[in-house]
Amino acid sequence: MHKISLKDWIILLTILPTTIIGISLASYFSYNYYNQLNDFLSTQSKSIIEPIAIASATPIAKKDRESLRHLIGFVHRSHSSIIKSIAVFTQDNQVFVTSAYHGDINFMRIGAGKSIPQTTQMQEFDDFIVFRTPIIDESDQLINTTDGINNNANDAGQWHKSLGYIAMQIDKSKLKFNQQNKVFVAFILVFIGAIISAIFSLKLIQNVTRPISSMVHAIDRIREGKLESRVSGQLVGELNFLKSGINSMAQSLGDYHGEMQRSIDQATIDLRESLEQFEIQNVQLDIAKRKAQDANKVKSEFLANMSHELRTPLNGVIGFTRQVLKTPLTETQRDYLQTIEGSAYNLLTIINDILDFSKLDAGKMIIESIPFSLRDSIDEALTLIAPSAHNKNLEFSVRISEQLPDSLIGDAMRIKQVLVNLTSNAIKFTEQGSVTVDIDAEHVDQQTSVIKITVTDTGIGISAEQQKTIFEAFSQADKSVTRLYGGTGLGLVISQHLAKEMHGDIGFFSEEKGGSTFWFTFQCDVNLLPIDTSLDVKELAGKRVLYFEPKTHSRIATSEIMASWKMKVHPVTQLDQLTTLLAQDTPDQPLPYDCALISHDISPAAINTLKALINTIKAKIPIIHLIINSNSPNLQEALIASGAQGCLSTPVTPKKLAKTLLPNKYYQEPNKQIEHNVPIKVLAVDDNEANLKLIKALLLEQVSEVVVATNGKQAVDLCQTEKYALIYMDIQMPVMDGISAFKIIKESSLNADTPVIAVTAHALSEEREQLLNHGFTNCMTKPIDETMLRHTIYEYCDLDLYMPPSFDNASANTTSASVFSNNNFQGIIDWTLALERAGNKPDLAKEMLNGLLESLPEIKEKVTVAIADHNSDDLKVIIHKLNGACCYSGVPNLANISLLIETSLKKGAKITDLEPEFFEFFEHIECLLTQADAILAEVLT
Repeated sequence: MHKISLKDWIILLTILPTTIIGISLASYFSYNYYNQLNDFLSTQSKSIIEPIAIASATPIAKKDRESLRHLIGFVHRSHSSIIKSIAVFTQDNQVFVTSAYHGDINFMRIGAGKSIPQTTQMQEFDDFIVFRTPIIDESDQLINTTDGINNNANDAGQWHKSLGYIAMQIDKSKLKFNQQNKVFVAFILVFIGAIISAIFSLKLIQNVTRPISSMVHAIDRIREGKLESRVSGQLVGELNFLKSGINSMAQSLGDYHGEMQRSIDQATIDLRESLEQFEIQNVQLDIAKRKAQDANKVKSEFLANMSHELRTPLNGVIGFTRQVLKTPLTETQRDYLQTIEGSAYNLLTIINDILDFSKLDAGKMIIESIPFSLRDSIDEALTLIAPSAHNKNLEFSVRISEQLPDSLIGDAMRIKQVLVNLTSNAIKFTEQGSVTVDIDAEHVDQQTSVIKITVTDTGIGISAEQQKTIFEAFSQADKSVTRLYGGTGLGLVISQHLAKEMHGDIGFFSEEKGGSTFWFTFQCDVNLLPIDTSLDVKELAGKRVLYFEPKTHSRIATSEIMASWKMKVHPVTQLDQLTTLLAQDTPDQPLPYDCALISHDISPAAINTLKALINTIKAKIPIIHLIINSNSPNLQEALIASGAQGCLSTPVTPKKLAKTLLPNKYYQEPNKQIEHNVPIKVLAVDDNEANLKLIKALLLEQVSEVVVATNGKQAVDLCQTEKYALIYMDIQMPVMDGISAFKIIKESSLNADTPVIAVTAHALSEEREQLLNHGFTNCMTKPIDETMLRHTIYEYCDLDLYMPPSFDNASANTTSASVFSNNNFQGIIDWTLALERAGNKPDLAKEMLNGLLESLPEIKEKVTVAIADHNSDDLKVIIHKLNGACCYSGVPNLANISLLIETSLKKGAKITDLEPEFFEFFEHIECLLTQADAILAEVLT
């Protein structure tokens, strides 16, 4: 759209209004003058013709043409400027006399059929106007009027007598000329006014727009950076003010520009100096960074070395303590050794806390995602620390919400670590009262679960001032706490970091001397291939239980478990109520309970009271189960001997309660010790004499021969001359370290194919990964666990070497006939095949089967993780190991599907293409795990 300039606006606002007003006025006055001329002409014509008509009445009545001609001729001559012709017509419309004898006068005659007008009439033509007026006989009119009054004439036309009419032609040319002349003069004046207005407009444009244009050009030059530009010339009024403002603005901009330029120059100088300082600081920071990295590396090496140096003697202390505990001992000696073992484990816990804190500080803590059973993990963690609560005679109970999913994917070890830490602290700082654990779900959907664990105690509490530093490293609520209760002050810091790493949080609320409540949340994925850990308690549905429990939290938690099993629970809170209820039993109306569940605190003074209570109840309710705050086997056996059928220790969990209420279904004999060592030769290498002696003692319980070496050089020399079934290699040793010895053994020795297990006290995960990357078959962390040692022997040794020198076939046949007489295991276990693969050695076959069943949950978790990660390489390794174990364990169905999956993976098949095979694979594992307890019970009998 075109923008109107100031010049255009001046023109529009000056010339155009003037022109419009002038034209309007000229038109108005011309129109009025035109009408005035017409009115004047009409009035003048009437003033001429009407007197002539009056004067012509007598001559026309007397037929006096001459006098009438003389009359109209005089009038014509007197008004010749406007009159062109005058004619007198008789009553019969004939010309009587005319003032003009040339020209056509017919247009002056009244048209045929029309009557003579009674008044003066006007008829206009283009160039002239014709006026007509009647000639009336005045005397006759008076007579007729008198007669009319007297005689009441019937017709109005009888009032007067018309003698004829006069017609007068008026010329309009002069009138038109005058009108046109006036219009012309008016518009000439309008034009002259417009010209004058234009002249003033141009003058105004010159006085306004030219200065403004010069100002615009000056502003454009200023905008282009020519700050020296100014507006010149003499201006008046507001334009002069505008000129002064623009010049002042230009001056200010120039000053600002100069000042800014000076500031830029100064800033540039300062920036150069700063950059130089930054370069110096960067160099210093780089040097400091390298020093920090070196210090961090030294710290990591120090932690690794300290872990090794501390774990190495602890390995000997714990290991030999366990060995001595296996020998016949007096109660005092056993108590001393158990104290030594507990102290060693406490020291090991402190070391683990420091290592965990260093990992968290370095950001190297890895949260794993492994399938696990939530309730089993809680059971394991609380069972571990229950003796501490028992020793203080505290109420120790756990309540798990029934809505919580059990099969989850997460880091069960870290969850247990936080739970153990919070619960241990609660027990540590509580001298009397209770420590309760509540586990609920904050959010549960088909994919994820957010779980909240709350630990509440009635201990010493925390003051408001102490609460501010409770989550600081190496700090406790009070310095005296360390002296009274011990501890490093790292537990809560580690728990806080772990909770956040698991996408959760941790918090507490507490009052001094009023107890504390600590809680933490964590997020886990719901396992889409759930682990079947459900308890078969259908037999308990409808059973009526008399439940005596004075403690509120324990009563609610245990009642909820039994109610979820559809049992009918009658809770009793007071001993008086229990006595009153038992007194209601009569032969005619016995008490309607299938069993009694009695909770009672254990103390030296309370044992006799409990035994008496058992005897009282047993007379009324034959089946009695006890809940006590002690896990002492001797005490439990004594109470069972007093009449109780079952006895379990707090905290009560579903699994414990199910095993107590259904002893026949969940009873499992302890594993029998291996009667014969595996006939293989194993090499153990360690520079620490105590550790070497311990690992040799542990291995001699498993294998027939153990050869030892004190450094890597001796191990290399031994491997050059003899073949071993398995090698246990320490890493940090004098003369030659374990990694160097391993490389030489693998490159040039008789043991290039022998599995080598790294035995190290390094607890950092990256150390383990480095060892596995070097090629070690597996890695064991000190202190050595006997179960793990047994697994490595059976997992990595060539089982063909297990054949004993001789075997009694008759014994094998007898064993084969006696084992698995239950038809429920047909199609799951092939005992004949297991004996055949074990060289007809029943004990070895049982051990192999037991080892497989124990390893299945872990294998299932690893396979699930590998499938979820689409990691074909890990999956090949896991399935290959499982396939090898199945070949010697008599599980043909699982062996066949494992072999099929392994073969398909080696041929390049994708994991997604093997989905049906994996469904079958997990189904066979579930069958074995479901029947595991029954299988092991029958195998080990």
